[in-house]
Amino acid sequence: MEHGKKYEFGDITWYPSKHTAVYRYDSRVPMDTPGDGINDFLGFQSNEILISKSVRASEKLFESTKSVNGECTLADTTLWYKKQIGNGLKNNGQIFTGYPVVGRQGKMQTSGSCLYSPKTRIDASCAWDPRIKGLFFYESTAIFTATKFGDFIKDVKKLRDLKPENFCGIDHYNGFLIRYIKASKAYLGQSEDSIVVDFNYYRADEASTPRLNQDVMEEVEQMAFFKYGARPHWAKNRNLAFLKVQSKYLNFNMFIAVKKQLDPENMLSSEWSDEILFGKEGVGSDGCALEGLCICSEDRHCSPSKGYFCKPGLVYSEARVCRYSPSSSNL
Repeated sequence: MEHGKKYEFGDITWYPSKHTAVYRYDSRVPMDTPGDGINDFLGFQSNEILISKSVRASEKLFESTKSVNGECTLADTTLWYKKQIGNGLKNNGQIFTGYPVVGRQGKMQTSGSCLYSPKTRIDASCAWDPRIKGLFFYESTAIFTATKFGDFIKDVKKLRDLKPENFCGIDHYNGFLIRYIKASKAYLGQSEDSIVVDFNYYRADEASTPRLNQDVMEEVEQMAFFKYGARPHWAKNRNLAFLKVQSKYLNFNMFIAVKKQLDPENMLSSEWSDEILFGKEGVGSDGCALEGLCICSEDRHCSPSKGYFCKPGLVYSEARVCRYSPSSSNL
């Protein structure tokens, strides 16, 4: 909280498996301060297609062989490289030579250079471009009331301490990105000062394929949205994050009234958008919990044929997660 209030654009990236937190100190400076820096965030840079494919192939190998050590090696390599290049900050628009990095607001608070890559570079692309079979991942974003955020972190630490390496999959992507935001008067804005937490994690090519340590990600997800009542980011998250979302916004009914007034025939709505806006849980079909379409209540909602069964959370016991438990298949 102190960091967020002191630094207007500051944030913290927490890597649980490494017991490491990276604080970003980001402030305004006088207009005549010299510097031509940019924020070319690593995740939004154009990458050689071969590299993106290689990383994805490594992820799939570690997933299929259930190699936690492999995931941790990938996380170590990613964190080392981020540190060397300042996570994409560039002092002169070309390379990172060290801190501080000074630049114009529009180039320091935005990033996305892969959108402007030369069309002649047919060997490079955005890492998540579906045409190249590159990275494929989930992104969960929870918005916490400031008074509840500390207890959430303590619970995640308890879960981490049981087996730190189970968080390497999250740390390989970007750990937990934590930001402070001020209250907003928008209908679906935050009515009080809040903390935003983003975390990404591996997504399988096929919806029916379970993931290594997916029970950890699911427990963190349910802990955030149900135990601590975090509000979901409207443009991110899996479906289950939106369950009972209308009860989390004081002005939700006012928003719906305005929506009906401006769009009486629901031209701008769809079955999918209604599922999100009204927090409808999907039908409990086989494997529905693997993609976050439901919270498992039966083993068939996971993948019992592949050794994944519906189990209680390890720290948040009310959570129901798909945990790899091959011995259960013999019962």
